[in-house]
Amino acid sequence: MKKFRKVLDGLTTSSPAGVGGSSSCASAAGTPTAGPSPREIDVAETLTSESFQICKTVRHGFPCQPTALAFDPVQKLLAIGSRSGGVRILGRPGVDCYCQHESGAAVLQLQFLINEGALVTACADDTLHLWNLRQKRPAILHSLKFNRERITFCHLPFQSKWLYVGTERGNTHIANIESFILSGYVIMWNKAIELATKTHPGPVVHLSDSPKDEGKLLIGFESGTVVMWDLRAKKADFRIHYDEAIHSVSWHHEGKQFMCSHSDGSLTVWNLRNTARPVQVTFPHGKTQRDGRKESCKPILKVEYKMSRNSSEPFVIFSGGLSYDKASRRPTLTIMHGKAITVLEMDHPIVEFMVLCDTPYPNEVQEPYAAVVLLEKDLVVVDLTQSNFPIFENPYPMDIHESPVTCTAYFADCPPDIIPVLYSIGAKHKKTGYSHKEWPVSGGTWTLGSQTYPEIILTGHADGTIKFWDATAMTLQMLYKLKTSKVFEKPKAVEGGRGAELGEEDPYAVQMLSWCPHSRLLCVVGISANLILYRFSKHDANTNITVLEVRLQCEVEEVISPSDTENTPCLSDPSGHSPQPPPSPRSNTPDSARDSIPCLKVKDRTIRMPPGYQAELVVQLLWVDGEPPQPITSLDINSAYGLLALGNCNGLAVVDYIQRTVLLCMSTLELYGAADPFQRLTRSPRKSRQSTPDFCMRGLSNFYSDSKKRIRTSYQSLTELSDNQVSMDAERSKSPTSVPYPSSLHNDHRSQGDTLSSLRPSHYSPVFYLLDNVKGPGRKLSLPTDLKTDLGYASRRAMLQQLHGVSMYSHDEHHATSYCWSERESRENSFSRSRSSSVSSIDRDTKEAVTALQFGESYGRKTDALPTPCLWVGTSLGLVLLIPMSIPTDDQERQEEPVTMAPTGTVLMLKGSVLRFGFLDLRGAVISAPYEVWRDPNAQEDPERPRKRKLVNFSPSSSQENCGEGHLAVVCSERQAVVFLMPAQVCLHVHNITEASFVLRADLVSFCNSVCLACFCANGHVMTLSLPSLRPLLDVNYLPLTDMRIARTFCFTNGGQALYLSSPTEIQRITYSQEMCDNLQDLLGELFTPIETPEAQNRGFLKGFFGGNTQTFDREELFGEAAAGKASRSLAQHIPGQAGMEGMKAAAGGAVGELARARIALDERGQRLGELEERTALLMTSAETFSKHAHELMLKCKDKKWYQF
Repeated sequence: MKKFRKVLDGLTTSSPAGVGGSSSCASAAGTPTAGPSPREIDVAETLTSESFQICKTVRHGFPCQPTALAFDPVQKLLAIGSRSGGVRILGRPGVDCYCQHESGAAVLQLQFLINEGALVTACADDTLHLWNLRQKRPAILHSLKFNRERITFCHLPFQSKWLYVGTERGNTHIANIESFILSGYVIMWNKAIELATKTHPGPVVHLSDSPKDEGKLLIGFESGTVVMWDLRAKKADFRIHYDEAIHSVSWHHEGKQFMCSHSDGSLTVWNLRNTARPVQVTFPHGKTQRDGRKESCKPILKVEYKMSRNSSEPFVIFSGGLSYDKASRRPTLTIMHGKAITVLEMDHPIVEFMVLCDTPYPNEVQEPYAAVVLLEKDLVVVDLTQSNFPIFENPYPMDIHESPVTCTAYFADCPPDIIPVLYSIGAKHKKTGYSHKEWPVSGGTWTLGSQTYPEIILTGHADGTIKFWDATAMTLQMLYKLKTSKVFEKPKAVEGGRGAELGEEDPYAVQMLSWCPHSRLLCVVGISANLILYRFSKHDANTNITVLEVRLQCEVEEVISPSDTENTPCLSDPSGHSPQPPPSPRSNTPDSARDSIPCLKVKDRTIRMPPGYQAELVVQLLWVDGEPPQPITSLDINSAYGLLALGNCNGLAVVDYIQRTVLLCMSTLELYGAADPFQRLTRSPRKSRQSTPDFCMRGLSNFYSDSKKRIRTSYQSLTELSDNQVSMDAERSKSPTSVPYPSSLHNDHRSQGDTLSSLRPSHYSPVFYLLDNVKGPGRKLSLPTDLKTDLGYASRRAMLQQLHGVSMYSHDEHHATSYCWSERESRENSFSRSRSSSVSSIDRDTKEAVTALQFGESYGRKTDALPTPCLWVGTSLGLVLLIPMSIPTDDQERQEEPVTMAPTGTVLMLKGSVLRFGFLDLRGAVISAPYEVWRDPNAQEDPERPRKRKLVNFSPSSSQENCGEGHLAVVCSERQAVVFLMPAQVCLHVHNITEASFVLRADLVSFCNSVCLACFCANGHVMTLSLPSLRPLLDVNYLPLTDMRIARTFCFTNGGQALYLSSPTEIQRITYSQEMCDNLQDLLGELFTPIETPEAQNRGFLKGFFGGNTQTFDREELFGEAAAGKASRSLAQHIPGQAGMEGMKAAAGGAVGELARARIALDERGQRLGELEERTALLMTSAETFSKHAHELMLKCKDKKWYQF
């Protein structure tokens, strides 16, 4: 259950001392200013806790680790099951529903109740579930848990309410779909096989009723035995024994023969008249060798045997069956039609496939028109009506995982013209050769909601690509794709085989994105310590890319030492951190000579750039003295200023991209000057400097630690579960607070360098490696409750070190750490830590990283009367610095005059690393950053009327005339949220967001004509705070952080929406808006549409007389409780769902659905009455005609003699 916590107004601490004992805040509070006092600021806040509710909205992408497939030929719906217990139901574009089994057991098989609006799922925990699809949010009606047998196969005949269930023991049970109760009728395996057989036939792998006689059930056992069971007589009609194991069986529609696929790559055809031997045995891909023997082939996992009206030759479609000597061949789907054999190679292994046919009746000519192929990482639909078998263009966003997603960005309420422009550019690069027919999965209904606004999602990928997605109205469609790797030269092989390693890893992986929809500027940060600036243009261009190289390397080894007598930071003497030359790198390493070179080489020639986003500038951090550049941890760009800023654990760099110059390049220590609030000691040289020569050349291997490296692969498990359990003796000998780490973490030098002193024992164990492993029926993944949060990290610093491969120092660690040299030896071998016994930080790299950057109009000094362009800088120690700038306003001067900026020493302080900045005016409205209106850089200009830059400026003083001067600055860190009054720098409101965990993501979002601060914590809590009072409005334990993927991709946006990567292949969108939750039913598509079931074909008199009519029988009379009795209660347990079948149908359908069904019923009744009337009239006419002709014949023959005839 989700627990909501509502806190009364006025409980928020407003004391400046609550910011963490910052002396700067206290002194700022007492500084007289010309601006309004805190008591004069009264903002009317409209948001209340009733405005918020969190729920999932829609899931996009390919189902992760798919296992099963089903199709409803009447409703035209497709269902896909997965290993994690999820079920995706797809219809026409816009109809996309996700269901999840609470048990999380893998879905083994899916069965639609054709045209009934229901779905049966069989899961790996031996449970059957009945889902009601007559509502937009499907729900489970019944469940049936088998206790003594394992489910292996299910079959539900068309228009039947009795489900056949085959088990691992070889028995076949029959369950009633309406009541989900087992019948007493059971087909035992020892009755099905011959009595002389001494071996068990194996599990049931196939069940199907004869198309010719529904009273005959074909049972296929794994060993190769096939039994035709007479349900009425309760005996076997015939038994077939074959030497090879059976994988699947498919009937001919006439019911006279069937086809089996076997483990040796063969297909056998059996005729019911003679079951002694197969009529035909073929090895489709097995050639005859010189010695006369057939090549050994792989198993044919599934075969479909279909007929078409237009051809007398059958369609035989199967997967697998290739010969073993072609190991390099990709997975294939083979289509045999007459003598023509077509082999379709797939990019990924085939999980399941189905042939789509026009009719749902198994005894009619099937008329196949498409084949749905479910691959491990893709969904392919083949057009069977054309001889070249083209594929359909997939309308669903199934290629999100084409390359692993490394970062995301979500933008709501974008400019309305941006989506058509991006779509028109992206449409020029779409693939061709698709089938011209409509997408065959066209079920359900979907309409565009009334309250829609443009939404765009950006995804960055490991191969350097960036994808723009149209996310409007709960849908997702790719608009445009950008490849950042085209900016760089292809890496060449160098010494040590590094070129091969580059090819295997991801040197172009996207680490961070910054996009302005208004100015259409895109800034991309790569894993190889580079930054690329893109401008959008509708015209192609031939340009040279400008490269700026930055030596952002800390020249002083910083060690932050707390005071021995107090925990509060104090101002230090500038002489306390005198520079000391760093120790020289090892001369015996080949990378010690690396200096002033980037990780990747930018193309230095003229490049033709197509319309779309075109690279204009590349900023690269350089190697310094054999040390690789540290990854970039923060970024911001402002088109109105023409500036971009980037920071990492070494310092800050500011670039003027208009003049193509570097304005500022300083270490974090140099930014403070004399205002540094900490005591910092210089670092003594280490005995051996650990040079990481391939730090940034190894791509994502440093983006995540070894234990998390598998997260980037989209389709494998995160890590393998170890089968080696710690012995009980070893567990007893350990400290009660010690928790073992995975070995990969223990061997990672970055993890060893991480100080664990401030971590509580309950936060040590990283549980992310348990996420994607399947919970099998007999395997339980249980962890103590206190180990299931925070991914084993007690601070954001520890997590960021794993994300970015950098060492950073935490503000909380500064206050809670006492340094002890004697524990260095023990920390290498023990992971038992407490806050009182901590580790010295002198042995490791401890650098204060720049974690947040924001350009905006603000007040750089307390004495400023007017706002000026400023850069807000936040660090991992919780410090905030303001850097005012002087920017020329005239266009010509901006091109020539330099931009000046210098740190003023202004320092504010919070607990934890700074995450986000935001600005409000004194009325509580958001002050957006100024921007430049987009203009095409490659458009032709009029020489007489040169274009000028159009700037949109949101100055604090321009939006408030009667509220005085100044504005509010909202600063959020991993622990706190603080509101400052500028320029007085008075701390107005403070809220401690969390003590036991830390904030991963924080954003200022517009919501219901107001604004709030949305936060996502590592313990899974989603919180919202009012602004500016910071009252808690929502606190829900929504999503436990069991995966670094969530931490990397979670983001909020305006309108009460958010998203994260729920699996390597899927994006989950959520809302925290009560209004959107209430209207969610109107935004989602309808799965079930009332459609009349097509009538069976008339077989004709002669065909029915000579071919034999299909025999039907009453299953209720045979399987019902009156005839068969009740099944054993210990065999299976019935678990009722939320409501009965009829009640759920009425509740789910609603008034609209009932009226629609009533209208359709009336139409059908009227149509039938009309047809009856027409038939009656036709019969009367025919009778009158017959009477007339008979009378005429009588008159003609009345006077004739018998011999005249």
